[in-house]
Amino acid sequence: MEFLGTTQTASYCGPRKSCLLPEVAPTSISQDSYQSYYLPGYRYLNSWRPSLFYKVSAFRPNDEGAGRLCAPLRPPTILPSVRSSLYARYSPNDWYKANQLQIKGSEAYRHWAGRLNADTGRLVQDKDQLTRQQQEDSGKNIGQRLADINFWRSELTYELERLLSDTRMLDTAKRRLECAADEAQGPLQVALECLYNREKRMGIDLVHDDVEKNLIQEVDLIRACQERMRKLAERIEQQINVNRDAQHALERDLGDKNSAHFIDEKCYNLRNTSDSINFYHGVEKIDGTVTVPETWAKFSDDNIRYSQNARANTATLCSEADHTLETTSDDMWRQWTNTNLAFDARISEIADSKNQLQAQLAKTLQEIFQTENTIMLLERAIMAKESPLKVAQTRLEARTWRPNMELCRDVPQYKLVNEVFTIDDTLQTLKLRLREAHDTLQLLILNKSKLEHDLLVKANSLFIDKEKCMGMRKTFPSTPRLVGYT
Repeated sequence: MEFLGTTQTASYCGPRKSCLLPEVAPTSISQDSYQSYYLPGYRYLNSWRPSLFYKVSAFRPNDEGAGRLCAPLRPPTILPSVRSSLYARYSPNDWYKANQLQIKGSEAYRHWAGRLNADTGRLVQDKDQLTRQQQEDSGKNIGQRLADINFWRSELTYELERLLSDTRMLDTAKRRLECAADEAQGPLQVALECLYNREKRMGIDLVHDDVEKNLIQEVDLIRACQERMRKLAERIEQQINVNRDAQHALERDLGDKNSAHFIDEKCYNLRNTSDSINFYHGVEKIDGTVTVPETWAKFSDDNIRYSQNARANTATLCSEADHTLETTSDDMWRQWTNTNLAFDARISEIADSKNQLQAQLAKTLQEIFQTENTIMLLERAIMAKESPLKVAQTRLEARTWRPNMELCRDVPQYKLVNEVFTIDDTLQTLKLRLREAHDTLQLLILNKSKLEHDLLVKANSLFIDKEKCMGMRKTFPSTPRLVGYT
């Protein structure tokens, strides 16, 4: 088994100062014959590995014991050409000491190797346990992250659904306002047409009566209601744009959460035996993060709060739209009813006046007929008085031819003169009465023409109010149509 990494604090990772272990020979062969192999997270540490080649032991005494152990154990070499044939190379004491030294060195090497093996076993166990613990902690953290993402996904999804529902309600309210404003155009045209038709009234009937006041008030009311509904529709259109901005932010955040959930779920399901794992050197040094958990959660919370504020404004506008539609519908219907009642009252007044004028006309015609008969009687009476006047004047004229003393102012003379004066006075009285009768007849005829003209005016006004205006005002848009339902 090859150990690929270790900590730098182990006892065997530092340089050994004991003379029992040889130092590693600084040869290029060891560097060329071994290829570096790093684990992620440890590739920049000086990992420990055994050397392949060692130098000849060079013991450097560090203390007194080491100095005694590392002292020269044999005499200097004597070449065979200069040494005596009877002289031995080593003594038994040297041989014994060399064997003992070899045994002690071997024991030291074995002791060091055993300690190294024990430390290595513990190191492997510790590192395996640490790796498993870190992997479990990473898995738990990723799982917790998945739970957080799922929580915010559910919150964003719920908020998005409610926002879409409120936006649809707001769009419906906007269409209702537009339809109600368009529907109010019909009553407005009727009221304007009534005002235009009433301008065709004649004479004294061109009066600024209650009907005209109610019609003008109705026109102003309908226009004010239309303006109010259109302004509210414009505000709703602006709020719809705000809702769409909030919807776009929620959808974008939700899409990012879905992508992050997919990636983290994939990472959570990765195991040591997975096929898709690989080395990506240097990836831990690339910090591409843009948020921390607090700002990450705050971003979604701000989007949700923005959407909630938009929904609150949406609910307010929907309530205002419903209230506006109800109040405008009630106001227009009430004013329409008041105008119709004013029309009915005015029509009744015109009809009564017309009936009175007709009665007066009938009486006037009767008086004209009687006056004409009176004139005829007067003319006959005058003509009847001419003959008696002729008789009296003829008698007087004949009596003037009496001779001399016979021209006496006697009783017949006096009576004849008195008769002539009386008849003449009667004629003057009858002629005066005849002139008065003619004057009265002319006045009656003039009054008759005025009555007929007034009757024509009243008939025209009655036709305008009753036939033209009320004929158009028989139908009024239903309440569902006035509140925007088609």
